[in-house]
Amino acid sequence: MSSDIAIRVERVSKTFEIYESPRDRLKQFVLPRIQRLFGMNPRRYYREFHALSDVSFTLSRGETVGIIGRNGAGKSTLLQIICGTLAASGGNVAVEGRIAALLELGAGFNPDFTGRENVFLNGELLGLSRDEMKRRFSEIEDFAGIGQFIDQPIKTYSSGMYVRLAFAVQACVDPEILIVDEALSVGDIGFQYKCFKRMEELRRRGVTILMVTHSTGNILDYADRCIVIDGGKVTTDTRDVLAAVLTYEKGMIAARGERTPAGSILPEADIDAEQLRRIQAISINHDISEKRFGSARAIIETMQVFRPDGSTLEERPVLRSGEEVRFRFTIASAEVIDEVALGMSISRTQGGDVWGDNNIRAGYAITLSPGRQIVEFTVKLPISAGDYLVHCGLSCINHGVREELDQRRPMQSLKFWSPREQVGVVFAPVKVSGEPA
Repeated sequence: MSSDIAIRVERVSKTFEIYESPRDRLKQFVLPRIQRLFGMNPRRYYREFHALSDVSFTLSRGETVGIIGRNGAGKSTLLQIICGTLAASGGNVAVEGRIAALLELGAGFNPDFTGRENVFLNGELLGLSRDEMKRRFSEIEDFAGIGQFIDQPIKTYSSGMYVRLAFAVQACVDPEILIVDEALSVGDIGFQYKCFKRMEELRRRGVTILMVTHSTGNILDYADRCIVIDGGKVTTDTRDVLAAVLTYEKGMIAARGERTPAGSILPEADIDAEQLRRIQAISINHDISEKRFGSARAIIETMQVFRPDGSTLEERPVLRSGEEVRFRFTIASAEVIDEVALGMSISRTQGGDVWGDNNIRAGYAITLSPGRQIVEFTVKLPISAGDYLVHCGLSCINHGVREELDQRRPMQSLKFWSPREQVGVVFAPVKVSGEPA
């Protein structure tokens, strides 16, 4: 393999045998042999699931490549084959360089060993001597930040502590290839920040990075190239990362539309309180674990997002930082309600609001009548590239007490892109000038 190539994947396929019951597995083990003895054509007692089909690509040294795709597309199966923890059904994989892989949570850890013992065990698996691991141990311990738990059995760890220690080992052993499969989503925001800073450092050193994540914001931030996998096949492989993300997001939005629960849109006839309570209970965005509550005397039925040219997220899923955005709310009410407050906020996916406002602060009074009403918020959002969540709430003052009518937290996800790399949440690029002193 060329010295410039770190990973070569050639026509890789993976087929799993799916059994309907343990009895069928036993039949498959015994009966085909008996059937052959009697000259019969052996019968199959399983169905085949093709997780990967004819997948091919190469990764050059020093590249950072992101792989995206919906659940079940075959991403994790592909990474396991590249790492050697799963055998392919067909094709070849060639890897040149030491791989550090963070795949399934706690993979390679012995639950009965302490954190310290598992650090040295993982070092041996990566081909490092005990003396080398002793020299690196303090760095790994500091990076993991789990304190006295380093000397406690791994089986007592929380999921966050698992991934802290696992990433610390993999990132601190000078890998030539780093493979990360969604594991960083377990850590808290501070740890995620530290992990991505370390990945940036490894990237500057020329380490090849292959990452699988559902956060296309991270792909936009870090990847030089994007591979989209769908149905076990590579559908896109491009250095135009933004174009790949747009194609993927459009597909995801279309899929979410197909899963909209029946009855989530109210009929045009008179709206009553029972209908509103039923819609509030069943119309929930499960993709982002929406929590919805309130008295439901009125509800936020829908929210649409528009650009100045009228295009929607379904047409162009990624917003550009600083462009004007219009949020159109459809509110359904079963009665007259005065002193209504409609508010919204935007937060990072890891938590922490970055912007919020409501009609009260904007000086716009809302009184609801039975039926539907449209309310629009228009705002310019100079937000840096990344994934965000939109939270919405509808409330009123009822006999001097605040009443929650319909809280949707979060209601929808948003993705922003900025034309140049920024630090922090706000996209506010400086203009630099100078003159002789």
